[in-house]
Amino acid sequence: VQLQASGGGLVHAGGSLTLSCAVSGPSISRYAVAWFRQAPGKEREFVGGISRSGGSTDYANSVKGRFTISRDSTRKNVYLQMNSLKPEDTAVYYCASKQTILSVNFIYTDTNDYNTWGQGTLVTVSS
Repeated sequence: VQLQASGGGLVHAGGSLTLSCAVSGPSISRYAVAWFRQAPGKEREFVGGISRSGGSTDYANSVKGRFTISRDSTRKNVYLQMNSLKPEDTAVYYCASKQTILSVNFIYTDTNDYNTWGQGTLVTVSS
């Protein structure tokens, strides 16, 4: 499977932005997808994820209530709706996928769980 993230940009604090992750390749229905981010000088961290089934989502505490992850019916696009953005949300955002066989409702939050990554899209939130 291949991933391509898009939608980043510059936004003022309090604003909103929607990131998209285009998923392509065979058997995309077998994959869980997550968003991670990496700020300058920091480690890559989990932001939010959606299970293979689409029935479960999970978020980092820092974005709960502000970010929403969703997927379209074709499973070819995964979105990250980001509201009430803060300067500390500034980072390069990556989407990642993991093929799951049995754990169709589980959300993986560790970077090491994911073996396919998109190229990243930069989000800059100005104060």
